[in-house]
Amino acid sequence: MAGSAIVRKLRDEGYDNFIFQTSAELDLRNQREVAAFFNETKPRYVFLAAAKVGGIYANNTYRAEFLYDNLAIQSNVIHASYLNNVEKLMFLGSSCIYPKMAPQPLKEEYLLTGKLEPTNEPYAIAKIAGLKMCEAYRDQYGSNFISVMPTNLYGPNDNYHPDNSHVLPALIRKFHEAKTNRLPAVTVWGTGNALREFLHTDDFADACVFLMRHYNEKEFVNIGLGRDISIKDLAGLVKSVIGYNGEIVFDSAKPDGTPRKLMDTSKLNSLGWQPKINLEEGIASVYKDYVLHL
Repeated sequence: MAGSAIVRKLRDEGYDNFIFQTSAELDLRNQREVAAFFNETKPRYVFLAAAKVGGIYANNTYRAEFLYDNLAIQSNVIHASYLNNVEKLMFLGSSCIYPKMAPQPLKEEYLLTGKLEPTNEPYAIAKIAGLKMCEAYRDQYGSNFISVMPTNLYGPNDNYHPDNSHVLPALIRKFHEAKTNRLPAVTVWGTGNALREFLHTDDFADACVFLMRHYNEKEFVNIGLGRDISIKDLAGLVKSVIGYNGEIVFDSAKPDGTPRKLMDTSKLNSLGWQPKINLEEGIASVYKDYVLHL
């Protein structure tokens, strides 16, 4: 989802000299395959968007896979970029790198100041390792490798799997199916009190290209909307956009995850970037895309 948004943004700006392969063509977990790909193609710029991702259920169920796969992917790509003299690399992390009970909004300096959220700890540890790897290669080799930490993303090509998706696409699927099947109620995990921030991938891609052009520092940068919403209000917004008329039931026996995850985007904003797509407009556009591809 994130990678395809970056490609769309670059194409819109006139770029056409892309070098990439699908996960079916190139297993980024395989060091030999990655090394051969870089040796053959010699890319100048790398956006490292590849990762094994999922929601609370997937993160908590496939803990070993989320740790191993992500460590392997980023280690292989970052090291191959160094060996092949890539001019600049951008590593995409995640807001889950921050401690569970970190002050809000989340400032970049809060990294490693407390314990992580247990349900997604393996994924968070992998992402922390990735950004620290970029810092280490900069320190030791002078590599211009930068890292960005996006908030929760949504947009075209999202994952709508009933078990392994993130909260927003999961809600879109649930409410659409409830409307289609005329179900009386939709059950949402948790109490509904958790607060989350959501950024459309088109805004995210715009920020990534902006930073690739203008940012060359060691410290990572948060990318977010700068505003959050409760899961209860998000469910109500998705219900309204889809036009579902039934009830919403919150299953408090299921985990909420981190109570709040709002990114402090003051560093990014001070560099001259601002988001453009509001949440209701964004949800409406991705719902149209979801229905189109059913």
